[in-house]
Amino acid sequence: MRINLLTAVSAVCCLLQACSGGDSVSAPDFSGMSLREKASRLFIVRPESLVPGFTWETNDDLIAYGLTEVTDSMRAVAEEYPVGGVIIFAHNIVDDPQLRRFEKDIHGLSGNPLLCIDEEGGRVARLANNDAFGLPRYESMTALAKEGPRAVKKAARSIGRYLHRYGFDVDFAPVADVNTNPENIIIGPRAFSDDPETAGKMVQIYLKALQKQGVSGCLKHFPGHGDTKADTHLGYAVSHKTREQLLSCEMIPFKAGIKAGARMIMSAHVSLPAVTGTEVPSTLCPEVLQGILRRDLGYDGVIVTDALEMGAITNAYPVNEACILALEAGADVLLCVREYRSAVDAIVAAVESGRLSESRLDESLARIYRLRVHEN
Repeated sequence: MRINLLTAVSAVCCLLQACSGGDSVSAPDFSGMSLREKASRLFIVRPESLVPGFTWETNDDLIAYGLTEVTDSMRAVAEEYPVGGVIIFAHNIVDDPQLRRFEKDIHGLSGNPLLCIDEEGGRVARLANNDAFGLPRYESMTALAKEGPRAVKKAARSIGRYLHRYGFDVDFAPVADVNTNPENIIIGPRAFSDDPETAGKMVQIYLKALQKQGVSGCLKHFPGHGDTKADTHLGYAVSHKTREQLLSCEMIPFKAGIKAGARMIMSAHVSLPAVTGTEVPSTLCPEVLQGILRRDLGYDGVIVTDALEMGAITNAYPVNEACILALEAGADVLLCVREYRSAVDAIVAAVESGRLSESRLDESLARIYRLRVHEN
C-alpha cells in the first residue's frame, strides 16, 4: 500500500506519543496539504457520496441502490476529494466475507479514512441486528442499565471487540442523553436512564469498555436530546431548558463521559432558545459548542455534527452554508453531507475569501489526528 501524507503524519504522532510517554502529541504540520485536501478530511460521508452521479432522496433509495463494495469510480472520487471517514449502514452490510472486503477497500481509499458505524446495541445496531453475523443482541440500553454496571460493561466490551475485529475505528455510541421526556420519539430506551447520575455512570462504563477494545466511542447527542419531542431527522427540535437546568441534568452524563476519556462528541440539531436567545440548532451555534462544551465543560476532543442531511438542517439552511456555519460554531467533523464535494469547494472558497481562516481548518485537523493516534 502506498504511503501517503496522512499515514506519515499519523506515524509521526504515534512516535511522539511513545517518546513522551503520555497522551500529549505535538500538532502535526499540515503545510503540505492543499486547501481542498484539508477541507475534504473534515467530512465523514456515506459510501454512496463517493459514487459519481448518484443522488438519493430517502433511505429507501439507498436500500434499493444496495451499495456493498468499493468501485474504481469511487476510488477516483476519493483521490480527488479524500474524505476523513466513511460511515456504513445496515443496507451496506451483507455478511462476514463482504464486510471484510468492504472494510479493507474503504481503508485503502486515499487518505485511509476512518471506518465508522452506529452500533449502540438495542434497536440501533447495524451488525448485531443482521442475522448473518450471529452476534449478541440487547433489548436496550435502559434494560442493560437496570441489570447493572456489569451488564453494561459486558455488552460494551462485546460490541467493541467485534467492531475492532471487523476493522471499525469509530462507534457513534454511547447515547449520553437523559430520557426525561416520556413523549420523546427518537431517544427513549436508547438512553441508559431518566436519572442523570445513573446515565452518567453507565456512559462512563460503556465508553471505557468500548475504547479498551480499540474502538473510539462518541458521546451523543450534545447538548441533550432526551427532553425533546421532535425527530430532528424530519425537522426542528427545541429544548426550553435554561443553562442552569442543563447543567443540573443533561450535562451530567457528558461531563462523566469527558472525564472517562471521550475522544468524540456529536452535536444535536436541537436549539436552546432559553440559553442562546435564538432558535439556531446547537450544531450551528458557537455559544453551545464553544461556550458550553469547550469552555464550560473543558472538552478539547473532536466535535462531530449529527448528520447534516437531516431535515432539521436542510429545511432551514442550504447545505454548503450549514457546513461553513458548523465550522464557525466550533465543529471539527461534518457528518453525512450528500454532495460533500460541493461543500468542500464551498469551504475552500470561504477560506480564500477570508470568511474562514486556514488555521481554523488546521485546528480541527489536529484534533482529528489526535483521534487517529488512538487508532494506530
